[in-house]
Amino acid sequence: MAQTSRRYVPKEVSWLWFNERLLQEAENESVPLAERLKFLGIYSNNLDEYFRVRVATLKRLSALGTKSVKVLGYDAATTQKEVQELVLEQRKRFDRIFNQLLRKLASHGIKFINETQLSGEQAAFVASYFHKEVRTRLMPFMIEEGSKLPDLKDDSIYLAICLTSNKPRKRRYSLLEIPAGVLPRIVQLPPCDKKNCLMFLDDIIRYGLKELFFIFEFDEVSAYTVKLTKDAELDIADDISETYLDNISRSLQQRKKGNPVRFIYDREMPDDLLKLVTRKLNLGKSDVIIPGTRYHNLKDLMKLQNLGEPGFYYEPAANVAHPDLEQGKSIMSVIRRKDLMLFFPYHSFDYMIDLLREASIDPGVTSIQITLYRLARNSSVINALLNAVRNGKKVTTVLELQARFDEEANIYWGNRLLEEGVKVIYGVPGLKVHSKLCLITREHDGATQRYACVGTGNFNEETAKVYTDHILLTSDKKITNEVFKVFSFFNANYKKDNFYHLVLSPFYLRNKITNLIDNEIKNAKEGKKAYIYMKLNNLTDNEIIEHLYEASREGVDIRLIVRGMISLAPGLKGVSENIKATGIVDRYLEHTRFLIFCNDGDEECYISSADLMTRNIERRIEVTCPIWDPGLKQELKDIFKIQWRDNVKARIISAASVNKMADNSHEENRSQETIRQYLRKKAENKPGDTG
Repeated sequence: MAQTSRRYVPKEVSWLWFNERLLQEAENESVPLAERLKFLGIYSNNLDEYFRVRVATLKRLSALGTKSVKVLGYDAATTQKEVQELVLEQRKRFDRIFNQLLRKLASHGIKFINETQLSGEQAAFVASYFHKEVRTRLMPFMIEEGSKLPDLKDDSIYLAICLTSNKPRKRRYSLLEIPAGVLPRIVQLPPCDKKNCLMFLDDIIRYGLKELFFIFEFDEVSAYTVKLTKDAELDIADDISETYLDNISRSLQQRKKGNPVRFIYDREMPDDLLKLVTRKLNLGKSDVIIPGTRYHNLKDLMKLQNLGEPGFYYEPAANVAHPDLEQGKSIMSVIRRKDLMLFFPYHSFDYMIDLLREASIDPGVTSIQITLYRLARNSSVINALLNAVRNGKKVTTVLELQARFDEEANIYWGNRLLEEGVKVIYGVPGLKVHSKLCLITREHDGATQRYACVGTGNFNEETAKVYTDHILLTSDKKITNEVFKVFSFFNANYKKDNFYHLVLSPFYLRNKITNLIDNEIKNAKEGKKAYIYMKLNNLTDNEIIEHLYEASREGVDIRLIVRGMISLAPGLKGVSENIKATGIVDRYLEHTRFLIFCNDGDEECYISSADLMTRNIERRIEVTCPIWDPGLKQELKDIFKIQWRDNVKARIISAASVNKMADNSHEENRSQETIRQYLRKKAENKPGDTG
């Protein structure tokens, strides 16, 4: 387990510690076998994005030398070296786990085989599949000494091919993209020896390679998988002659030509071929070059389906009914009476779709305004908004074009909405709109009634099945009037207004958090009870971390549940001895963000779209919303307590050790299961777990 005596852990290092928690789940024998493979896929997918964004930024900043310390608070080059060491260490662990899981699958009658292990029937199947589905999609590029490689795609894998002729001794080289985005990466073969057999598309191509290069004389052909990861940061130029949309579109084209940040290759690859490819790619000593196995892009393991045995997967989990909402009854009529809180995926996202549908056909509703960041592929949210337009409602969407890796999808949705008559605002130049807001306006008997949805996660019915997120539904004028002000800010050339209840980034959040911490410090100094409970995805802002250290020294009890990056070091002597932190990795991605401050017994509770990262505080439009309803405040506190007691899926994060599993020598508490039971009891009007 990693240790640190550092006061501030580089966020890039902390992120790798988070990704290690996924490897722990892949190793965990109590996790169903197919789910363990999925965790490897998620790890692989995460690492790709990590290199595209975080390592790419480190590499840029390393060019500044010691000046990078002023930007990051630590030296970029030193951190880049530490990242390289951690990645190589984790790579060995990943490969070991992957091989263990393949052996486990084989023991259950499911075997991955390669092109050299085929039975006669399987060879006939692979040959037929290659001819019918694969061959026409393969276009090799011959690598000559004086030739320049084409731009390799960032998200693709390639075969580096060596054609060897013995008489005379001569070699030719080629590069071939594996069409995994078009064809399934893993193919089911006919069974052999009573075992179900699977094969990577890579190996199907290896089987048929000789047919592609028939014009050359060669005695042997060999192929080795390689992969290039590129800098994915968009260079958004401040050019007033270009529209924001044009700017993003141009930057997306530039991303395809981003600088290399990582090169992975099959460690069995001959030295001459490796040197040729790396030279052609202009890779040097400062680049991350990682020896790997025969297969890359193992994020495709996330898509593995139907492996047979039911015990290979988590049992399907039924949604919990919300105690105040009945199917077929008006949701807005309930919101008029009281505040509601939905907690996905325990509650169904269908409640949100039902609310939008109700608003789209209600004769009294005049407008719907909503922020959109990441949308489902076949979005029911979009369908409800289009239906509202068709029913004569005025619909405004604030669509963020800089939702990383969803930019092209959001441009598509923006065009679709515009075609149907929706007003589309493409974010705020210079600021990313990350807030999760919806406002429904209704006129009744000459009076205006507004309904607001303020959330911690996207309006996305796909991710709502696997991400934990809260959303407040309210008609309280103190909240709805200020949500209206946020949308007015988007509509009226970003003219800032005064906010007294909602906390808006980048204008007010830093001061608000600082004041809340200061209040706990003051109470602790006066001998009063003082505590801070935070549930976050990431905590990396140096100024807030230093403030939490001060609170710790004054005796404030600080408990942090942080899923991802945490640059704060809990338990450092004389610095953070009153700070404890855990991170939970389980079936659902822990994505909800909420904060609880003791406030001398009159607790202040907030949900937020923002993590406590400098970017969220200073460079994004984020909304942090107070929760006033006593029942909802208690629910948030109960949920925090349940998660704090998790001793099955929680990892302890401290200066002494990172990712040590919580002690489960006493009664086990797997918090995601306990929360489901707690919410089910509430739905049945029985006392919940408030311990």
